[in-house]
Amino acid sequence: MSDPNPSSSYFQKVSAQWDSLRAGYFPNTLREALFEKAYLRPEMVAADVGAGTGFVSAALAPLVKHVHLLDASAAMLDVARANLSAFHNLTFHVTDGSSLTLPDKSVDVAFANMYLHHCSDPFTAIREIVRILKPGGRLLISDLDLHQHEWMKKEMADFWLGFERRQVKDWFRAADLVNITITCTGENCCANSEGKDNSSPDEAEISIFVASGTRRLHMRDSVQDVYSARAESAGCGCSSSGAKQDSMSSACCSSGSSNCCGDNTTATGQSATFITDYSPEERAVVPAEAEEISLGCGNPIALANLKPGEVVLDIGSGGGIDSFLSATRVGPSGRVIGVDMTPAMLDRARASALKNGIPNVEFRHGHAEELPVENSSVDVVISNCVINLCEDKGLVFEEAYRVLKPGGRLEVSDVVTDQAFPLDARADSLEWAECVSGALPEQEYLDLISAAGFTDVKVKRSTTSGEVAGAKVMSAIVSAVKPAKKQDHQQVSSCCRSSNCC
Repeated sequence: MSDPNPSSSYFQKVSAQWDSLRAGYFPNTLREALFEKAYLRPEMVAADVGAGTGFVSAALAPLVKHVHLLDASAAMLDVARANLSAFHNLTFHVTDGSSLTLPDKSVDVAFANMYLHHCSDPFTAIREIVRILKPGGRLLISDLDLHQHEWMKKEMADFWLGFERRQVKDWFRAADLVNITITCTGENCCANSEGKDNSSPDEAEISIFVASGTRRLHMRDSVQDVYSARAESAGCGCSSSGAKQDSMSSACCSSGSSNCCGDNTTATGQSATFITDYSPEERAVVPAEAEEISLGCGNPIALANLKPGEVVLDIGSGGGIDSFLSATRVGPSGRVIGVDMTPAMLDRARASALKNGIPNVEFRHGHAEELPVENSSVDVVISNCVINLCEDKGLVFEEAYRVLKPGGRLEVSDVVTDQAFPLDARADSLEWAECVSGALPEQEYLDLISAAGFTDVKVKRSTTSGEVAGAKVMSAIVSAVKPAKKQDHQQVSSCCRSSNCC
């Protein structure tokens, strides 16, 4: 009779030798690749799924409040207890991966290192990990790229010969994760066949990827309600000459005055201020009603190098200030498309275009994650302090990539941070709509642009503008290019090959 769970039997058998075996398969530096994408905070509760003898938890325990080690093999966890006896912030769970013994929404971050290829149903395993994540919590999976070493199924009880990265990304998205990246770790898994069952001995050197995603918070409706109210109030906007005041509790606004909407600091005195840097010449050509409701944190037009005749897409066009500025740069032979999800904002922008006789601008209703624009149809995509309001920023950048012509340019001004916000700050819908708590760490933001396929990604300005919930908040102008020739940016490249793994 065949073993119904060969992986469990295998790990029960090798538990005493696993630490020495593991050291030959992949190095300790693999943990660094995982933690680099985790943006850990000391108050976090973490889960180490498929924890084995504690490889990930040994480095994780000093960095977070508590770690849950979950594994189907009691023998492996017995070794982990001995290995990690110096730590007192650990809980051990003997549990099947399809039904983890933790409550819904109970951990801030979850790791699954070299675990997925031992699961009979990887998607069910991913969904079960997502179940225990708090909204806004992060999942990190490291595993093998697709390979052809069939002997690993028999000798190492692997269910899967690695994975296509596109498939993993599809599973993440189907599990309602956002801001997904799948990248090289720079490490390989190395193993040698013993030539069992009359098979020929083989040596494997398989690249290892790390996949990262965040559980959705569902903020879109709250953001839209806030911006509908601002458009309909027709006041308390943001002057293009002044500073944008974003706080965790007051309205997102700016003007030459220090308090266009009243008190512009939080109850704790934390705030972030941004200068839009529109020139007097630019302000002179902007309709007054568009300038009144400008809600930007920079000037993406300044560095976009717009040319006559180009087609420009403005994501989150709002009252239209950047769309109208773009229209003057591209001239009568060019065209500008503004996309916004808020009908009241679109009504204002369309009325302004009609009133001021600006014919080369149109405004369309749509979402940044699903742009109502044809493939490869625009030359430049701009956006001003909008993408931070979107939950799936990675999908926004994929959409920008889709609509750009080959060789097209991305130019965005947005809010980024130097570290992740606490989950309680990110989970407050009103604070999210205030333009700050939806911001990502700057490196994660740039990684998502690269993951969408863009090249030549540059931060052309990044200045510290304040501090919120212990994180420094910055206004950054980011540029990138869609390659002129089609590239398979998901393809495994030589960067995955470590020079000394074996």
